[in-house]
Amino acid sequence: MLSRTAYSTPAILSTATALLSRTPRPCIAAKWLRSRGFTSAPPAEPIPLRKHLKDEAKRRKAEEKSGKKKSSVVDTRLEKWELTVGIEVHAELNTSRKLFSSAAATAEESNVLPNSRVALFDAAMPGSQPQFQPATLIPALRAALALGCTIQRTSRWDRKHYFHWDQPNGYQITQFYEPFAKDGVLRVGADDGVPAGDLNGADSLNIGIKQVQMEQDTAKTTQVPPSTYHIDLNRAGHPLIEIITLPHIHSPQTAAAVVRKIQGVLKSVDACVTGMELGGLRADVNVSVRQRGTHGTSSYSGVTGLGQRTEIKNLSSFAAVENAIVAERDRQIAVLEAGGVIEGETRGWTLGATETTLLRGKEGEVDYRYMPDADLPPLIIGSDLVRHLEETLPELPDKTTERVQAQYGLSKKDAMTIVSLDDGERLEFLEEVVDLLRARVGAQGDEASQLGRLAGNWVIHELGGLLTTTDMEWQNVAITAAELADLLSHLHTKQITSRTAKQLLRTIHELPPTVERPSVEQLIDEGGLRLRPLSEEGYVALAESVLSESPQVVAAVKEKGQKGKVMWLVGQMMRLGEEGTVEPQKAKEVMQKLLGI
Repeated sequence: MLSRTAYSTPAILSTATALLSRTPRPCIAAKWLRSRGFTSAPPAEPIPLRKHLKDEAKRRKAEEKSGKKKSSVVDTRLEKWELTVGIEVHAELNTSRKLFSSAAATAEESNVLPNSRVALFDAAMPGSQPQFQPATLIPALRAALALGCTIQRTSRWDRKHYFHWDQPNGYQITQFYEPFAKDGVLRVGADDGVPAGDLNGADSLNIGIKQVQMEQDTAKTTQVPPSTYHIDLNRAGHPLIEIITLPHIHSPQTAAAVVRKIQGVLKSVDACVTGMELGGLRADVNVSVRQRGTHGTSSYSGVTGLGQRTEIKNLSSFAAVENAIVAERDRQIAVLEAGGVIEGETRGWTLGATETTLLRGKEGEVDYRYMPDADLPPLIIGSDLVRHLEETLPELPDKTTERVQAQYGLSKKDAMTIVSLDDGERLEFLEEVVDLLRARVGAQGDEASQLGRLAGNWVIHELGGLLTTTDMEWQNVAITAAELADLLSHLHTKQITSRTAKQLLRTIHELPPTVERPSVEQLIDEGGLRLRPLSEEGYVALAESVLSESPQVVAAVKEKGQKGKVMWLVGQMMRLGEEGTVEPQKAKEVMQKLLGI
């Protein structure tokens, strides 16, 4: 039985130390609607950060180029109506125990038998009581600190009542009234995907975090057609955090950027090791509209003057967040312009739909009958524990991006990409490559930055391209940091051409890891791949040959000013030249000289 005394810092620290030794596992957020038989979108394919950044850059460039108001009906409406969004992000904590029992908190692994990791309290056996597991607090605190929250020394537990087979007790234990963390802030900017219209000339937006609370997950429901349901209590009681933002968001793009940024922060501090693309997070969005310049009659999280909000539940991808908000915004505007009234509702979203669907009337505090949990004492968090976690908090994504830019001379886009890839493993690989490369070349100052950019380009683009074309995961890459550093040192010192370097990279990439691998030096010598530079006359002859065969391209460069096509001509020089003889930079200089540009 659990002692009816408050939890103290020494108890938390000692228990946490014993339980924190665990292998990080994937975390699965509560599939609240799906377990109740409502329509829910399946997890969408992940959208790589770099692709998202490219799409956002194209969108912003198109907006700047047009410099005019769009003429579509929707955009005309948006001049009259203002959108307001608040977000609730649910993430399952990366812990080894459930929140109120000592049962193992495991992912939905295929080799784990249903209902095999269930304590008495998880199954709501008569007489069983919750016993808070202190180790679950550690990742929750890391998450709250990373989001800039103030940790509450005393927090309390509430019961949120609803009756369904996935909730054996008939209620969920949460922290609705007195959460363990409050008043955080999340900074997002254009590089995160925030549109220029939201920034209004500022560098970034500060999105308020109202609170972060701990709560339980539900059991897993599996339907066996036509009308049978199997209940697996392995997931029941898994520890979650719910992150509630203030309604400071005014566009679908910013909403998606906020969820994406929260995911990056949680993963960076090991609070939740699996992101939205694999089911580690789910988002609920609260959407309202009001006429610009008017004062609405509703309030949300202390913000007054808003329109009546609806909540869209269980969104499982960044694209779903954005598209569901667009659909619900347009639906509400259409209802209001037709003289209708927006009802407080809970709505659903299906991938590919054009409108949200009604699930039920919106429950409130009265419907859930929130009340203090009589079986749990207050949770008291010592300042020494908070101070220790603050001092040992891992580097956050924004700081890492700034450091990578400064140390390796990468663009912000490339730095954000390398930081986000493969849970930091790609960045660690890059750092090792750069250290080895700089040591081999003996580079300092500007040359050291040049080598950082060279290595970053190859790790992100060349090696990343090979992973894409060969459908290989990062953990299966056989090429070592030392091999890539050797390859790039030969390229940097102009012993091989860039085309040869790319061929060598593919060769090394395709070598079976079990065989004795030849060195980069051996591959170059055995293949006769060392650069044999052409004379100045040889470059000129090769360039003239290409120019004579490409009169239309020459005309485009000279007469239309399309200087970007010079590199196409350089590519033709490299294609026609003997392998290992044409250096791209030299070829470009000769080509530009002949073209008079």
